Amino acid sequence: METNNRNDKYIKAKKRVEALKGFYKHFAFYLVINGFFIGRRIYLDISYGDSFLDAFTEISNYRLFFWWGIVLTFHAINGYKFNFFGKNWEERKIQEEMNKDHNKF
Repeated sequence: METNNRNDKYIKAKKRVEALKGFYKHFAFYLVINGFFIGRRIYLDISYGDSFLDAFTEISNYRLFFWWGIVLTFHAINGYKFNFFGKNWEERKIQEEMNKDHNKF
C-alpha cells in the first residue's frame, strides 16, 4: 500500500516536472524568436528612414510579442497549477459558508 502511494507521488511529481520543463522551453523559445523578430522589425524601420527611437517605440513591432505572451501566460498557469477555482478553493468556501450559517444562530 505504501509502495503504491509512493509510486503515485513519483508519477505525479514527474508529470509536474515535465510540465514545468515544457513551460521553460516555451519561454526560452518565446524570448529568442520574439527578440529576433522585434530586432528585425526595428532594423527594417531604421533602414526605411525612421530614427532608432521611432522604430523602437513603434507599437506594431510588438504585436507578436504581446499575443504570444498571453498564450505563454496560460501555459504558465497550467504548468504551475494555479487552480483559482480548484478543489481547495471549493473546500475553503464551503467552510466559510458553514461558519457564516453557524454564527447566525
